[in-house]
Amino acid sequence: MIFVDTSAWFAYAIPDDEHHEDAVRWVRQNRLPLVTTDYIIDKTLTLLQARAQTLRATQLGELLFGGNLAQLRFLRQDNILSAWQVFRQYTDKDWSFTDCTSRVVMEELGITQAFSFDQHFRQFGTVAVLP
Repeated sequence: MIFVDTSAWFAYAIPDDEHHEDAVRWVRQNRLPLVTTDYIIDKTLTLLQARAQTLRATQLGELLFGGNLAQLRFLRQDNILSAWQVFRQYTDKDWSFTDCTSRVVMEELGITQAFSFDQHFRQFGTVAVLP
């Protein structure tokens, strides 16, 4: 499985994003199962909405909630509390709380690859960042 981050979904959805072509090409060529979380979807759709991309947010949401692009993992209370511990522990990093939830879910599922254009995943130290 490959974990997909907000930066990858955003690039996939926005044609004028600097990483759009790479994101679309990578998604088309990938043959491994993709997984993302409800927190990632929330962050992505909120970002798209804030950038006046309501139609694209709706289209991407339909694909993600429909299970057409990735498996959707909903965080449980224990995941959220573990993410809170990560957030508190790594004060030297500028990881968002959502980044911390991603780290927790990836560790729980044994995922070592992430599709992301965000440098934070490289900082985890256990993740190979694609593309």
